[in-house]
Amino acid sequence: MVNITEKFAVSSVSDTSIPLLPSQFLEMVGVLRSLWSSTRNSFSSSASSISPKPCLLPPRASALARAFSAATAASDATSPSSALNPSRLRNVAVIAHVDHGKTTLMDRLLRQCGADIPHERAMDSISLERERGITIASKVTSIPWKEYELNMVDTPGHADFGGEVERVVGMVEGAILVVDAGEGPLAQTKFVLAKALKYGLRPILLLNKVDRPAVSEEMCNEVESLIFDLFANLGASEEQLDFPVLYASAKEGWASTTYTKDPPADARNMSRLLDAIISHVPPPTANLEAPFQMLVSMMERDFYLGRILTGRVSSGSIRVGDRVHGLRHKDSGVEKIEEGKVVKLMKKKGTHMALIDSAGAGDIVSMAGLASPSIGHTVANVEIMIALPTVELDPPTISMTFGVNDSPLAGRDGTHLTGGKIGDRLSAEAETNLAINVLPGLSESYEVQGRGELQLGILIENMRREGFELSVSPPKVMYKTENGQKLEPIEEVTIEVNEEHVGLVMEALSHRRAEIVDMGPVPGSVDRTRLSLTCPSRGLVGYRSVFSSDTRGTGFMHRAFLTYEKHRGPLGNVRKGVLVSMGYGTITAYALMSLEPRGTLFVNPGMETYDGMIVGEHSRDTDLDVNPVRNKELTNVRAASKDENVKLAPPRLISSPSWKLLIYSPA
Repeated sequence: MVNITEKFAVSSVSDTSIPLLPSQFLEMVGVLRSLWSSTRNSFSSSASSISPKPCLLPPRASALARAFSAATAASDATSPSSALNPSRLRNVAVIAHVDHGKTTLMDRLLRQCGADIPHERAMDSISLERERGITIASKVTSIPWKEYELNMVDTPGHADFGGEVERVVGMVEGAILVVDAGEGPLAQTKFVLAKALKYGLRPILLLNKVDRPAVSEEMCNEVESLIFDLFANLGASEEQLDFPVLYASAKEGWASTTYTKDPPADARNMSRLLDAIISHVPPPTANLEAPFQMLVSMMERDFYLGRILTGRVSSGSIRVGDRVHGLRHKDSGVEKIEEGKVVKLMKKKGTHMALIDSAGAGDIVSMAGLASPSIGHTVANVEIMIALPTVELDPPTISMTFGVNDSPLAGRDGTHLTGGKIGDRLSAEAETNLAINVLPGLSESYEVQGRGELQLGILIENMRREGFELSVSPPKVMYKTENGQKLEPIEEVTIEVNEEHVGLVMEALSHRRAEIVDMGPVPGSVDRTRLSLTCPSRGLVGYRSVFSSDTRGTGFMHRAFLTYEKHRGPLGNVRKGVLVSMGYGTITAYALMSLEPRGTLFVNPGMETYDGMIVGEHSRDTDLDVNPVRNKELTNVRAASKDENVKLAPPRLISSPSWKLLIYSPA
């Protein structure tokens, strides 16, 4: 053993000028371990009769041996055997309608598996998500359960963010379909379920909020029957129709395989759902011996690491330091984008990002080291020139034009004012959000195409908070022409209102070319009616605020893109007039006092205005030019009303610059 070690140490010391790659270093460690093990076994039989003599090594050799032993311990601690075993992995997406409890359910699953959650709705990391109470972007995290590792993907429920659902369902083998037991399946439940069934996923049905007083076992059975019919109408296979059903209260943190409102103390947890995931969701089919390939499904930027690419490893394995390159499909074939090496490998565990040394096929990981690839591109070993198929996305239905703010009040609010900076920001958004298309226009303007009003409104609000100052046009519906026929996007709309408001809502929607598909009472509710309609997207532009006013805030409206159909003709009387300023300067309370009877105001005294600015909504269908900067004339005669107080109603606040344009855009 002494001669072998000395020989190896001397050869290693003599070659110190040659740098060792990590793979060569680990190979040398493995050789040394095997030699030491075989030599130790040969001496073990005579160890009892022969007293061991001290083994003296040269100083540099002993230091090298200590380094080898430390590296060996580190390699044992980060052994990829467990991470590379696909049978211990489960990839699951949580899909549901808006406000049916996806993110709350993720909180309870994280806590069940020991994660430290700093606040409620921990997966909603974007400020607008926490403010509006909706999920905007998909997130992935990993939680341990027993000897398994579950990669959970939280997805948005709003149809405007359907691109987030479409690009991540390809990473998973199963899905948890969360449905409110009191509301049942709605328009966007059908939307997200259709995407899951299209990729062959076998969903697990979770009836949430069964602890509510209005929810009964009969209602749950009725909802289950409706969901089964929905599966069948969407063309589900026999395996997909054989879905397990669980009952849960995500708010209280428990799930059950049988209907109950108050489970026993030892069952008030999420273990039943986690066990159902293990037994029902199949492990990923993966080949660890094949070359490494990964389809990028998410992308984010880091100030130090650059682009962080997230996706599911389709085949092979990846280690830190491996040489990889990015590929993409072109009309001429597969094109190589960039070549580099993996600098960092990361995996989201709970609410924290953890560094890992290696990952195998079937796992969902993040990597840094490449600066050019983006979502939809393939990262593979340098000897592979085969790109994975990309995700098919639904087409955009609405477009808006973004440009430089050229109003008289330009330059007062933002710090990024030029068209170049606006274009760079929109291009960066299009890279991370495949559902948005950005096309250059005239005179530093850009046409932004998206799925709906909410998606574009969120983009405008994010840019405003980042310091961008820009002008936007009214939204336009994107038409298509097939066989000489004009087609327009049609949306499926689900509405719940009180019976007293049904007539008003139906009259308003009839002017917007809506067609009623179904109408009936809401199960478990008194004097509530549910309407199912199909309506052109152009008819729904700006209708949400009108709907809230008509129903006094008691109605619910959900919409989702359905299909392209034949143009339904011009709309009826769907637009009210506006109050347009014809003055320039500071708005006065004296002028607003006389304008209040004319309609609803958007401005306060003291705000700046200019000629052509919209300052309110007219009570009639025509536009009206007004002067909001008019002052009270001063005379040398004491006026009787000189001491009266001007009392104005609070103006209608516009939370985002887009909503003002969406409400008052011409049909």
